[in-house]
Amino acid sequence: MTGTRNLIRLMTWLSPTFPVGGFNYSHGLEQAVADGLVIDAETLRDWTETLLSHGSAWNDAVLLAESWRLAGEGADLTEISELADAMAGSCERHLETMNQGAAFLDATRAWPLSVHADLARGAAWPVAVGAVAGASEMPLEPTIAAFLHAFVANQVQAALRLMRLGQVAGVDVLASLEPAIGAVAARAARSSLDDLGNAALNAEVAAMRHETLNSRIFRT
Repeated sequence: MTGTRNLIRLMTWLSPTFPVGGFNYSHGLEQAVADGLVIDAETLRDWTETLLSHGSAWNDAVLLAESWRLAGEGADLTEISELADAMAGSCERHLETMNQGAAFLDATRAWPLSVHADLARGAAWPVAVGAVAGASEMPLEPTIAAFLHAFVANQVQAALRLMRLGQVAGVDVLASLEPAIGAVAARAARSSLDDLGNAALNAEVAAMRHETLNSRIFRT
């Protein structure tokens, strides 16, 4: 495919309107807001950048890259799929990644690929995106960048619903995180599974505690 067609397809797959149900999930942000860990644009930016550089979003980028390589080579995706499944740090994180992955695979059947049969039992969100992109010969680094941008955009959209954060402030957060998204995408494109690691402990605890939050609007 040409570069323009690749871009259009990535924009389609990772658009907020693509039917993966991303608007249902806050990735633990709802609990972080309830606990006073995220209270404004600055703390939202810091929270999200930590996830990108040292947390679950980084791990997802590494898993995506490995899935992309395996699918591009026509290799078996079983082990990477099982690894991504096992790395979900809580019940709700597992729900989020597996539901979005299954929905992504279902929706991308509009572009028939052999990986849909290979992942017939479903796959975590980054594995699904990486495998479909790799089988489609999408460029790796732009795919990761688009994936991470979609993650950040979803965090901002969740914050807009959870606290007093106007849309202009939300756009400012997105703009300020562009360098981080680019840097993490470049680093993840060169990564291997040895680079997996998560140091965003507050975010992991928030995701676990969200399971018992009494009043909530997000599933995670």
